[in-house]
Amino acid sequence: MKKFLKYTAYLVVAVILIVIAGVSYVTLALPNVGEPENIKVEITPQRLERGKYLANHVTLCMDCHSTRDWSKFAGPMVEGTDGMGGEKFDNKVDFPGNVQVPNITPYHLSNWTDGELFRAITTGVKKDGSAIFPLMPWPGYSKMSREDVYAIIAYLRSLKPIKTDYPERKLDFPLNVLVHTMPQKATLGAVPNEKDTLKYGEYLVTIAACKDCHSQVNQGKAIAGLEYAGGREFKIPGNGTVRSANITTDKVTGIGSWTKEQFVNRFKTYADSSRKPVDVGPAEFQSIMPWYRYAGMKAGDLEAIYAYMRTIKPIKNKVSKFTPTEIRD
Repeated sequence: MKKFLKYTAYLVVAVILIVIAGVSYVTLALPNVGEPENIKVEITPQRLERGKYLANHVTLCMDCHSTRDWSKFAGPMVEGTDGMGGEKFDNKVDFPGNVQVPNITPYHLSNWTDGELFRAITTGVKKDGSAIFPLMPWPGYSKMSREDVYAIIAYLRSLKPIKTDYPERKLDFPLNVLVHTMPQKATLGAVPNEKDTLKYGEYLVTIAACKDCHSQVNQGKAIAGLEYAGGREFKIPGNGTVRSANITTDKVTGIGSWTKEQFVNRFKTYADSSRKPVDVGPAEFQSIMPWYRYAGMKAGDLEAIYAYMRTIKPIKNKVSKFTPTEIRD
């Protein structure tokens, strides 16, 4: 019996040592995506124009890294907050930790090299070598063309510096360990010819990270077989739980019956300058879909997205879009 207990103790100690060694390796040696490139992005009018378009209307850097007015439907961006960050993700929105979106104006990024910015955007690794949690959809950005990444970097350099600082993020266990394993080396793509509508649409859908929001996830990964079928839950404090729409070609529960004109107009409705954002009260229907940002997308780009989405297989998945927060007296 004594020998059994002794060997059991040895086994327990060995397991503990293995776990410690494994955790130490993950937290100290990872992420390992390589050093930042030694590059200098030339700021040209063409890059500024392209970067502004992408960051505001396709990759939506400005949407997440600015302030949104959640008292209005779809949370339109507050004017003058471009790039200042501050949006909070914590247990109030069922996030396992406490993260505030960082400032990406020159106030915060002035000591970042272009290579460090390029690495952060395309691999999910910060200047100090730590991992970026994929709230920022860098897995999609990693498929961008090099030139499009350069354009975004040029645009970020042009933003007005806004002085805001936020506390360091805190992730719950085991996410605070697993996050080190998430960054991956980029697999850069190329911008297809716009005449190749399907490939061009696929490129836009990828870098806009449509699948991220419109797929249910398990442990951070889209559930196989339910890609684009909607139903992913997002909690909005004071309003309730909103679920993403099914955007597959299913004609009953998805957008299979939508015409190209209906699809484009659904976005362009929010580009009408005479349209005033609608007030949203407690427990009233709200949406996290950044309609006002996507409304600025070129009609031709929206048409390409529509064409590509028509190739997505239909998945029957009826989504209950909204569950309001219970209001108690």
